[in-house]
Amino acid sequence: MGGSGRGSVSEGEAVRIEIDGQGTVSGLWLAPPGATAVLVLAHGAGAGMTHRGMASLAAGLAARGVATLRFQFPFMERGSRKPDPPATAQAAVRAAVAATGRLAPALPLFAGGRSFGGRMTAYAQAEAPLPGVVGLALFAFPLHPAGKPGIARASPLAAVGLPMLFLQGTADDLARLDLLQATVAGLGPRATLELADGADHDFHVPKRSGRNDAEVLSSLLDVAAAWMTTQASARA
Repeated sequence: MGGSGRGSVSEGEAVRIEIDGQGTVSGLWLAPPGATAVLVLAHGAGAGMTHRGMASLAAGLAARGVATLRFQFPFMERGSRKPDPPATAQAAVRAAVAATGRLAPALPLFAGGRSFGGRMTAYAQAEAPLPGVVGLALFAFPLHPAGKPGIARASPLAAVGLPMLFLQGTADDLARLDLLQATVAGLGPRATLELADGADHDFHVPKRSGRNDAEVLSSLLDVAAAWMTTQASARA
């Protein structure tokens, strides 16, 4: 991994991340002064690490003392619309986790991301522990494809073996609420579910809710940052 220039303060520092046998991908390292934790933040299937939703997550976490490393999955780096197969995606997650450990070796290390990125991170941890990671923060976990409710995608979660935080909208069409609640309950005390009432997969809420999207995201990020602090303290 090597630096390749510095973007704006809101974007972070541009880095390159080497994936075993697959070349390198882009990353963005954003670390606020006095950071108390760090999160490897993987993007979803439809948009890369620079998407405004990902940038908002990283900036909001930075404001709460959490550093982040965002990174591109290989398919996004190539400009492809077809997500990587699980083995490739999980290799990218592992490379990003290793890079983050080198960037911030003294900080409690968490991993996760949005939608596809969170799912691939959880699957990677289920396959073999991600070195140094103490918990997973999963934003808008895609429990099933839109319009095809089911729980098959949840099967690997039983093997994760780490504390997990699910941050989800109650109107997410990729995670029917009753199925999501049952899934999280089935994982036992290591899993926590934080719901944003009326929010969809992008954490968007209708005007009639009386809240706006920024307020919803801010509330979720407050929970995520506090949860990471609690998990880090428990490990200390």
